[in-house]
Amino acid sequence: QVKLVESGGGLVRPGGSLRLSCAASGSIFSIDVMGWFRQAPGKERELVATLRTGDSSINYADSVKGRFTISRDNAKNTVYLQMNSLKPEDTAVYYCNAKLLLGAWTYWGQGTQVTVSS
Repeated sequence: QVKLVESGGGLVRPGGSLRLSCAASGSIFSIDVMGWFRQAPGKERELVATLRTGDSSINYADSVKGRFTISRDNAKNTVYLQMNSLKPEDTAVYYCNAKLLLGAWTYWGQGTQVTVSS
């Protein structure tokens, strides 16, 4: 199994930046894709970004393209979500997750709150 722990959330002003971290432990070598989700009040859960471990391919939701960057540090077993030019609509609980090969999103972290407000 995989355990994920998110951190780095907080309060930031519009236009500001924040970096979220997701530390993975357990069967990390079984992970095919890492992803960041978010869920805001009154909104459906949104897949923000994914990073495939095998080929490092990356995908972003249209809402965050050009502003967010997903990356990883293999030595630290950690994936990051660098969030720049933050907007109030980015306010949400952000969750890390992982998929095994041919699997589904299964290994939810506890979430970290991101609030963008002046």
